[in-house]
Amino acid sequence: MIEYQKILDKNMLNVFIDILRNIRDNGLTNNNHLYVTFFTNHKKVELPKWLKKQYPEEMTIVIQYEYNNLIINNEYFSITLSFNNIKTNLKIGFEAIKSFADPSANFGLILQKQTLNEKETNNNINPDNVIDFSSFKKNYDN
Repeated sequence: MIEYQKILDKNMLNVFIDILRNIRDNGLTNNNHLYVTFFTNHKKVELPKWLKKQYPEEMTIVIQYEYNNLIINNEYFSITLSFNNIKTNLKIGFEAIKSFADPSANFGLILQKQTLNEKETNNNINPDNVIDFSSFKKNYDN
């Protein structure tokens, strides 16, 4: 069985990783900025307790003017951002990324539609992600 959704998810995640690498290597220009939404309760996310308490399920960060120490590896990225003038280190596993967008480029991708809790309890195929190709089949009987 070909796992189409798994292949698609992996490649969409690779787009995000490539964008992060571009930001790390070249910085941000042309008013680009990146909104990254992720599950804070994911096992591969490390946040200070006060931030996790404020955002117990998910949060969105903005990578724009003030960011430092952007490190990217195979499983996660880490970054230092300022929250109320407090420099804060975040470590975010790629599996925890829900979506990302650059509004200045009118670009974004949703990597996970469900919340983490919904994903754990629902292993059925989402009909919204299935395309019916039966109307595209060529009829060889005629």
